[in-house]
Amino acid sequence: MKGIRGISQLSKRLYVAARQGQSLDQPLAGLKLSPGAAHSYQDVHVSKLPSGLVIASLENYSPASKIGVFIKAGCRYETPENQGVTHLLRLASSLTTKGASAFKICRGVEAVGGSLSVTSSRENMVYTVDCLRDDMDTVMEFLINVTTAPEFRPWEVSELAPRVKVDKAQAAQSPQIAVVESLHEAAYKNALCNSLYCPNHMIDNIQSEHLHQFVQNNFTNARMALVGLGVNHDVLKQVGEQFLNIRSGAGTTGAKAQYRGGEIRLPSNASLVHSAVVCQSAAAGTNEALAFSVLQHVLGAGPHVKRGPRTSSKLVQGVAKATADPFDVSAFNASYSDSGLFGVYTISQAAAASDVIKAAVAQIKAVADGGVTAVDLTRAKAQLKGQFLMSLETSEGLLEAMGTQALASGSYHSPEEISKNIDNISLTDVANAAKKFVTGKKTMAASGNLTKTPFVDEL
Repeated sequence: MKGIRGISQLSKRLYVAARQGQSLDQPLAGLKLSPGAAHSYQDVHVSKLPSGLVIASLENYSPASKIGVFIKAGCRYETPENQGVTHLLRLASSLTTKGASAFKICRGVEAVGGSLSVTSSRENMVYTVDCLRDDMDTVMEFLINVTTAPEFRPWEVSELAPRVKVDKAQAAQSPQIAVVESLHEAAYKNALCNSLYCPNHMIDNIQSEHLHQFVQNNFTNARMALVGLGVNHDVLKQVGEQFLNIRSGAGTTGAKAQYRGGEIRLPSNASLVHSAVVCQSAAAGTNEALAFSVLQHVLGAGPHVKRGPRTSSKLVQGVAKATADPFDVSAFNASYSDSGLFGVYTISQAAAASDVIKAAVAQIKAVADGGVTAVDLTRAKAQLKGQFLMSLETSEGLLEAMGTQALASGSYHSPEEISKNIDNISLTDVANAAKKFVTGKKTMAASGNLTKTPFVDEL
């Protein structure tokens, strides 16, 4: 595609042992570097175009490249008139665009061994392509078509309904998904209460016009970030200036999430009870949110070793004293741009549900009363930093971290900065976070045989 042919000319890195005296954090000898790049190996570069589009890249000299378009267009921006539109958008990524047919997109990406995928959360949508460097210009053309020039032909949109039903049926089989979706529905009055899945009453009512309007209102430059791994920053910036600079303005301003608290119960004949009890925590990117993350690891955030005993988990220790029945328990923590949820998630036999839930909640109360030692805090910080750093070991995790930060703040914080901020969390910060749960208004969602499961006002 004209204007981005330079992508295929980028230098390649061969993953072999470095020669004696040659550092592995620098490109191998003989590779040509772009001007000004000689002293910026392995650094994340971030720039913001006048249109508002954020460009972030890391030139890691990999033979494979990964590029993603991050957009503030999650389900929280849906309205009652177009509820479920983001679910259909995920499925519509391979439909015909103004520049390529559905067949051409599928064949063109697969012909070079690449992939094009779309994921979404409550806040963002992410369009991602993967391929070898030499084929990036070809695959990038399809990425630009999908994000900037969708057609949403009515007959193609109508054919998505069966796939939406299949997605919902698969989600309904997972009690974890059902509980988490119900938890957000009960916790918030608006925005974050919207489901990731299309409501049943809207499956056949989302039309081509709904998709066009949602894209027009939300796929604007000020709400987008173009992020790449294994790509020269100047080339990626050129792509953003020439091909993604399509819609100016800030787009639709989403409503601030309003926490309310509440309860949703999903009775069934299942032998296991899945339940979550949470309160409002803190918005992502704040020191208070970091305190809740440390508290999560103080209590126990799940196994750190596959099939490990989790002997350091305060939740496991506390619940084990309350019941002899099998159970699983971990701290629940979710942070968004303007709010967050923190609490406990339990899985237990129906007869033991009350004991397990009440024992788990009691462990948070114990932390609020000062039941955390310096040793507990040090261990939790190490686990949190380890989890964070390990997430950056994969290209998917690194791209997500870069894109999420670039979209939220227009910048990127290095792992060293984030690790330092984690180290600054004190025992008082953790105790205050636990006290916020104890005194805050609770939200509860539960699924299964709920005859022995307490109501939220009984906790």
